[in-house]
Amino acid sequence: MLTRRIIPCLDVANNQVVKGIQFKNHRIIGSIVELAEKYNDQGADELVFYDIKASTNSKTVSIDWIAEVAKNLSIPFCVAGGINSVEDARKILNAGADKISINTPAITNPQLITNLSNEFGSQCVVVGIDSFKNEDTYLVYGKTGSEITAFNTELLTRDWIIKAQELGAGEIVLNCMNQDGVRKGFDISQLNEFEGLLSVPLIASGGAGSSNDFFELFDKTKCSGGLAASIFHDDIISINEVKEDLLTKGINIRNI
Repeated sequence: MLTRRIIPCLDVANNQVVKGIQFKNHRIIGSIVELAEKYNDQGADELVFYDIKASTNSKTVSIDWIAEVAKNLSIPFCVAGGINSVEDARKILNAGADKISINTPAITNPQLITNLSNEFGSQCVVVGIDSFKNEDTYLVYGKTGSEITAFNTELLTRDWIIKAQELGAGEIVLNCMNQDGVRKGFDISQLNEFEGLLSVPLIASGGAGSSNDFFELFDKTKCSGGLAASIFHDDIISINEVKEDLLTKGINIRNI
């Protein structure tokens, strides 16, 4: 039976954790290391850190805070942000990260997915996809949701999910931009539309507002995990409370 994961997401900007709504109007949440420790202690299965300034400013995520986080965690964590080469990824993994995630760099250079997978193994390579529903079509956006793609041409979410997996992605995080930060539940219809295309784990992102949203996600989709930010940052509910609720409803999760 599939064991589901609860994954807090920490958006990083200027060495602080921030959170926006649909990728805009970001507010400061707090210290990277302190929040990482908090979620570690609450029973998170893993953490994801997105440096939201890196790709937009043509920079790579800072190694300094990655190494500090690694010293204070007992769970795996993934890092994203301007990773444009095998060498960029090597530095991040050597600093203590367990996985790297690429989004815009993968769009501009799809071969990077294969290069990273060949060098480090597909289990280390996550492809993040920012997907926005435009009328009846799901489109991929780059540069933290600010561009339709790096080439200003339409890239269908369906096509990119298939290609990313073929190129060597070991996991896909699908961030449903229409739901991001609004706490109205995960985009179940979009997730169901695309999960059948994958043989690698699919992680849902965008929309978690309650414990029941996680239950609906795991009850109605085959997603391996649910990624969330503001529900945990604002102490609406703790990770332990989400897990306890899921257990009572028969969802197979990791130990709390």
